[in-house]
Amino acid sequence: MKHMNSEVKEERTSNKNRIDLFLVPIVLIAAFLNLFKIWTDEYANAYYTAAVKSMLQSFHNFFYASFDPGGYVTIDKPPVVFWIQTISAKIFGFHGWSIILPQALAGIGSVLLLYVLVKRTFGVWAGRFAALAMALTPIVPAVSRTNNIDSMLVFTLLVATWMLFRAVRTAKFGWVLAAFAMIGVAFNMKMLQAYMVLPAFYVFYVVATKITWKKKIAFLTTATALMLAVSVSWAVVVDSTSADKRPYMGSSQTNSVLELAFGYNGINRLTGNTSVTGSGHKQPAQTEQQTASSETKQTSNSSADSSQSSNQRKSSSSQKMQAPGGGNQNGMFNTGNPGPFRLFQKGLSDQISWLLPFVIFSIVGLFAGVKFKGPYTTKQKESLFWLAWLLPVAVFFSIAGFFHQYYLIMLAPPIAAFAGAGAVALWSMYKQHNGWKSWLLPGGILTTAALQVYIMSPYVSSIGVAPIAGVGALGVILALVLAVRKQRKNSLTNYLGAAAMVVLLAMPAYWAMTPIIYGGNSMLPSAGPDSSSGMGGPPSTATNSKQSGFNGMQPPGSSSGNSSSNGGQMPGGSSNNGQMQPPSSSSNSGQMQMPGGSSNNSQMPNSFSSKSSSSKRKSGGMNAEVNQKLLNYLTKNNTGEKYLFATTDSTSAAPYIIKTGKPVMAMGGFSGSDPILTVSKLKAMIKKGEVKYFYLSGMGKGGQSDVITWIKDNSKEIPSSKWQSTSSSAQQGPSGNGTLYEITLK
Repeated sequence: MKHMNSEVKEERTSNKNRIDLFLVPIVLIAAFLNLFKIWTDEYANAYYTAAVKSMLQSFHNFFYASFDPGGYVTIDKPPVVFWIQTISAKIFGFHGWSIILPQALAGIGSVLLLYVLVKRTFGVWAGRFAALAMALTPIVPAVSRTNNIDSMLVFTLLVATWMLFRAVRTAKFGWVLAAFAMIGVAFNMKMLQAYMVLPAFYVFYVVATKITWKKKIAFLTTATALMLAVSVSWAVVVDSTSADKRPYMGSSQTNSVLELAFGYNGINRLTGNTSVTGSGHKQPAQTEQQTASSETKQTSNSSADSSQSSNQRKSSSSQKMQAPGGGNQNGMFNTGNPGPFRLFQKGLSDQISWLLPFVIFSIVGLFAGVKFKGPYTTKQKESLFWLAWLLPVAVFFSIAGFFHQYYLIMLAPPIAAFAGAGAVALWSMYKQHNGWKSWLLPGGILTTAALQVYIMSPYVSSIGVAPIAGVGALGVILALVLAVRKQRKNSLTNYLGAAAMVVLLAMPAYWAMTPIIYGGNSMLPSAGPDSSSGMGGPPSTATNSKQSGFNGMQPPGSSSGNSSSNGGQMPGGSSNNGQMQPPSSSSNSGQMQMPGGSSNNSQMPNSFSSKSSSSKRKSGGMNAEVNQKLLNYLTKNNTGEKYLFATTDSTSAAPYIIKTGKPVMAMGGFSGSDPILTVSKLKAMIKKGEVKYFYLSGMGKGGQSDVITWIKDNSKEIPSSKWQSTSSSAQQGPSGNGTLYEITLK
């Protein structure tokens, strides 16, 4: 800490190529958090893993990011990240870890990039603290340990930031074009989410460049045009291709990439309506990846403790089904209630907000004395950039109707940048006795410690009282001692400042390790003692890995082995044949509660905890197991059909695609609601000998009710004894009770 007082100098001489020895352990920490035990995740997010399996089989599937090897429907995102994953799988072989590896490396790369970006202007210590804060932000490793897109997206946007900063330093227009083109590439990773950083890019370029307004407008207009061209390049090619020569664009209602970009993956995220039935009636978003029907499914266990069952029923009866982001608890998927303090609410705060109070104090210090008309120093200009990234994104997450916790990784770079730059700036003000600004450091430490106590308090049953009390007590003591010792200059004060930073990073570091300690969730990644649930919030009480989580989910046609009829439940309520039901007081103990429910009795998936004996976890947030008897039956009776079988949605199809590499038709796309198939089209496919077996469950009827009705009316039901894995009559599919049908038309 004592080196923070010196004026920042750019290291361009003999030190330019020297390795920063302080950076080495930071990178090793990031590598450990992002890479350790990723080899235990066999399927990762099965929806995306199935797509990689399919993309390995042909360039046609590769280019369109086809979910299935038959090229029937695409996944719900553009292809760039999945191109990278497919290349990784081609090089290292098809494994869960080889698909996760690009995202893990991107997470490490983001730490290094942030170090480079912050160090150049704010100094080496600022760069170190920023890199460490990025590495220890809990949601960063949680997402980077999966095959979800967001880690790669953030890395790409940081590359674009580096290009923009270089454009300003060198006054070369080519770097401006490169920066905005890179945002266009990011658009082809996760569409409109990439544009969340645009306010920062525009504001920074306008403020930081010393050219005429005419040139600024001309350069930014040209760069924006290039960005838009790169953004829509793949979409234009796909939408211009005849529909019968490419897969259907998954999760769209009009078979259009542009509709997907600006609807399902765009404006609907703000409004909360991301699910549209075939009849055109909007429904509240349930999940980007059908979590409501598969992620939360559990089977009850007849030996469950009776008192726990009683408490579970009481908890369930008190829940109410809520629209995304709202509700009387923590909103759907524990994303809190919209409002100005949403990021401080339970479920979001422990993912991203550990250092937010310190960041606020840092912003005050960095902008103290700045005049609106300038002139601005380089530090102030770059601080403005990070602020213009932080504020719009924070506002979005404060009001958005639908998002998942792991989207919050978008806030990690500006928070980490301000944590690093602010630590140096506030320390300098403190040591120089800079009036009221000298109080910002102890004030930031005190308020940040207080927030961390608040964040940890719901988890006292799993982490104990000691760490909560320790952070609170040490934070208060160090802040008060620093306040008292303001007029003293000696080494003890330096050590106290360093100790304060260690205290503020201690619990984020622990939280960042929870996906390793407790197990992660590749479909809905989050950090915390309940990280395997992917739901955030208080920890689970489930202790039997066989009865909870994905290992408790049943493949199509298998039985749960008990008399419960609760398989395939939606969050917060009972289920009959997969239909959404309001919470009932008669719900059984195996039932999943709505996210944000009781902290003591909500039974969250926890099969990947350290208590699990499985060396390989088949997660994916979907039904990541196959019914071998069903597979054997379908394989034996296939007479040359293109598709092994057809089913309502991707949940049933994904594990069979991963297992066999054979085409399986998800008739309604990801969630089962895409209007892809018509009765006449299905008849033609059957007559051509493309498909004859259909596994139908209670979910996924939106947009294909007529098709499902026709299948049932024109098929013969296959006796369950021929394909079901047990003799039980309870045919537990991923979305409720399922039946296998066969249709042959002449």
